[in-house]
Amino acid sequence: MTGLPHATGGRRITWAEVPAEVRTAIEKLLGSKVVGAAGQPGGFSEGVAARLRLADGGRAFVKAASSLVAPGVARFHRREIEVSRRLPAGVPAPRLLHAHDDGTWVALVFEDVEGRLPAQPWVRDELDRVLAAATGLARVLTPSPIDPALLARPRLGGWRALADEGGAMLSRWAGDHLDELVALEEAAAPSLAGETLLHGDLYPFNIMLTPDRVLVVDWPHAWVGAAHCDVLTLLSSASLSGVDPQPFAQEHPLTRDLPPEAIDAFLATHAGFLLRLAAGAGPGADRHLIDMATALGKASLHWLRRRLAGFAP
Repeated sequence: MTGLPHATGGRRITWAEVPAEVRTAIEKLLGSKVVGAAGQPGGFSEGVAARLRLADGGRAFVKAASSLVAPGVARFHRREIEVSRRLPAGVPAPRLLHAHDDGTWVALVFEDVEGRLPAQPWVRDELDRVLAAATGLARVLTPSPIDPALLARPRLGGWRALADEGGAMLSRWAGDHLDELVALEEAAAPSLAGETLLHGDLYPFNIMLTPDRVLVVDWPHAWVGAAHCDVLTLLSSASLSGVDPQPFAQEHPLTRDLPPEAIDAFLATHAGFLLRLAAGAGPGADRHLIDMATALGKASLHWLRRRLAGFAP
C-alpha cells in the first residue's frame, strides 16, 4: 500500500537552532559537550528531537520545545517529564536521564537507544512483536502506578462537538450516521473505564524496535482506563498499511473476549477525536499532523463501519 501519511511533523528544528544557553544547560546536565547531533523521525511535536553524540563518548536523545513558539508542545513535554519519572523499571521505554525547564524552553534527555521505527507498511513479524509487547505493557501497568491527577484526559470523543459546531465530517458516511456515532460516543464511558496506565498514542511512530526489544516512546498523553484501548489504537491504524485489524482483534488476549459494543465504542470515540482535530485545524496547522490525524481517524471509522455492517464490503 502506498501513500502513507508522513509520520514526522513538518516543524522540527535542529540542535543548532536551539538557543545557545539552552544547549549549554543540557550539556551541563550531561556532563559533556555535544560534538554531534542527528535529527530523528517519528512523531509530530515541534522543536528538536535528536540523538546526541558527546565528547566523552556518551550518547543521549533530547527533545525540546519553546513555550513561546509551541506552547502546547511545551505543555506536553512538562507532562511527559512527570510521567516518565514515574514509569516502573519494567516498562519498555527509554529511561529519562535529565529534564530542563527554564520557564520558556522545556527539554527531556533520555538514554539513547539503537533502534528504528517499525516498517510501514507493516511487516507481519514486527506487528506480532508489537502486539505481544502491548500485552506485556498492560500487565506491568495494571493497576496504574501513577496518580490519574497527573495525567492527561483521554484523547477520545468529538462527534457531539462536531454536530454542535456544524463542522465538516471529512466522511460522507459519518455525516449520514452522525446520530449513531454521537450515541456510541455518549454511551462509551463504561467500556473505557479501567485501572491500566495507557500510553494513549500507540501508533507506529511512537514505537522503536531493537533486535530484541520493543520500546514505547512519547508518553505525554498517558491516561488510566481499560487495558484494551492501546491495542485498539494500534490495530485501527494498521489498516493504513493494508492490514485487516479484525482478525487480530479476534485473537489478541486483550480484545478477543470483549463484547462487540466495547470495541465499537472505542472506535467511535477514537475516530471522533481525530476527525474533529482535523476539521478544526486552522490554516497555520502542521499539514503533516492534520494529514495523519485525518488518515488515522478515517481508518478507525472504516473499521467501525465494517463492524456495524456485519463486515459487508
